[in-house]
Formats: sequence, C-alpha cells, structure tokens
Amino acid sequence: MDKTDDLIKQTLSAEDRDLLARHGEPGYFSQAFGLFRGSLGWVVWVAYLCGIVAFAGFGVSLWQSWHATDALTAVQWGVLAVVLFQFTTIMKSFLGSHMEANRMLRELKRVELQLALLRDAGSKNP
Repeated sequence: MDKTDDLIKQTLSAEDRDLLARHGEPGYFSQAFGLFRGSLGWVVWVAYLCGIVAFAGFGVSLWQSWHATDALTAVQWGVLAVVLFQFTTIMKSFLGSHMEANRMLRELKRVELQLALLRDAGSKNP
C-alpha cells in the first residue's frame, strides 16, 4: 500500500471501512477461477482449452525436433514448437488481461458504491 491508500482509509467512516473490508480484493485463485463465469466465460474456456492444446502440441513438436534424424526435419519441428509456444504465451496473456479488466471493473463498482453512499447521505441531511 502507498500513502494514498492510507489517506483514503483514514478519511473513511467505520461503516465505510467495514463495507470495503467485506468487499475486499479477492485472492489470486478466486480471481482466476472467476474468469470462467459470467457472460464471457465461454470465451475464456475456449482460450484456456486452446492454450492447453497448443502447449501439448509444443511438447510433441519439441520431442520430435529433439529426436529428428536430419537437420531439416529438426528445424521444421523446432519452428512449429516455437510457434505453438508463442501461441500458448498469447493465450496466457489474454487470460491475464481479462483478470486485470475484472479487477478494474471491481474497483469501479467500489467507487460507484461510495458515490451512492455519499449521495444517499447527502439527501438525508438537507
């Protein structure tokens, strides 16, 4: 945490702190498994399965390259292994960007909640 977070916590009321504590940042595994739910859950499932298949293909290609008898075959399998490994990396970064987007949406919802609480408190005290 930095100074800004500390200043925000100091200015919050006890009720607001309690509310934010109940809706705190979930752990890594909760965030990761949360990707598979929601309206875009099927896209994440497809990306995850494609990444697994690409990684398996990478392993087979690397094995074939390692056990090739001539140089041309080894290079062909090696290039395929590199391409499949890059695809695996792209799929992982795709999933990571979705996790970060979900994190940002969660923060925006917290801000909306705080604004709604402030608006509600302002309407009660004319």
